[in-house]
Amino acid sequence: MSSKERTLSREVVATQIPSGDKHTLFANTKLFIHQTLGGSFTVQTDFGLFRIDGKDGDAIGEQVITDKVDSATLADGAPDPEAVWDQLKKVYDPEIPVNIVDLGLVYSMDVSKNEAPEGGYKVDVAMTLTAPGCGMGPAIAEDAKGKILLVPGVAAADVRITWEPAWNQSMISEEGKMKLGLI
Repeated sequence: MSSKERTLSREVVATQIPSGDKHTLFANTKLFIHQTLGGSFTVQTDFGLFRIDGKDGDAIGEQVITDKVDSATLADGAPDPEAVWDQLKKVYDPEIPVNIVDLGLVYSMDVSKNEAPEGGYKVDVAMTLTAPGCGMGPAIAEDAKGKILLVPGVAAADVRITWEPAWNQSMISEEGKMKLGLI
């Protein structure tokens, strides 16, 4: 048995790729690990591709991955923008081994005072996807939002998917192009 072939030790809820739908994968399901990036696992079963959250790593014989952010807020209590960008670099399309920042999918990231009663700061992100028909869009946006909310000082986050301008390969960073073998 290959080191990437596994059998689920317990039931887990996973996200189907590319639809983004949630499904229960049952104990004793055989699977193959394709990718372990961004705090999640992309796996293949006899009935499709799925993304398993890092918190469920133990179910596939891997270490549990917890999202932890080691960052202080700025002097005024605002989140450190670099920490937000670092979190966005932990978000991956489960079918592509390059993070959404290096893929050129994040168009903007803004930090502002949160107008809601709880105060704090809000992070707004505008991003796109490599293809308009990508069913994983909502799941990727939710993953980004969850990672942003872990940054100290962030009280709220909004990740919006936009199609303007249309994404193209020239938007990929040099590092991303190297990982994809484009240069």
